[in-house]
Amino acid sequence: MLSVIEAKIQDWDTAQNTIRQWQEHGEQIVFTNGCFDLLHYGHIHYLAQARALGNRLVVGLNSASSVRRLKGTNRPINDEQTRLFTLASLQFIDLVVSFEEDTPFELISTLLPNILVKGGDYTIETIVGADVVINNGGAVKTLPFVEGYSTTSIEEKIRNQQS
Repeated sequence: MLSVIEAKIQDWDTAQNTIRQWQEHGEQIVFTNGCFDLLHYGHIHYLAQARALGNRLVVGLNSASSVRRLKGTNRPINDEQTRLFTLASLQFIDLVVSFEEDTPFELISTLLPNILVKGGDYTIETIVGADVVINNGGAVKTLPFVEGYSTTSIEEKIRNQQS
């Protein structure tokens, strides 16, 4: 089983080749990205909904250094390998690839998914890479979040319990 999980974690070049093969077989590739630090119900719900939009779900994962720049020095809570393996172990995720940049623009430009998905706190105009996907004939969608679930709220709850 571990080899199945490991096979889902790919570098950019391998991921690009894998996605091209899937697309050549007529499969619709859905892409989303995030830090996915403490995986919770909101993440699972969102990712399962994203997968339902196509045949394959590819997740771009912010590297540890990217998360630190975006979220602060106390993050990520889980190291990059833990986050990669956790995501890759989910049956509805087909491929996970990490990126060092603050945004997934270069990764999206490299992978060229058919469908780009982000959470409901975004609009199509504010989604990084939307123009690339649309100009390549793809679609961009937003999905609603499940209220009350976020890594930040979990972090705050733990801090409040400790004080």
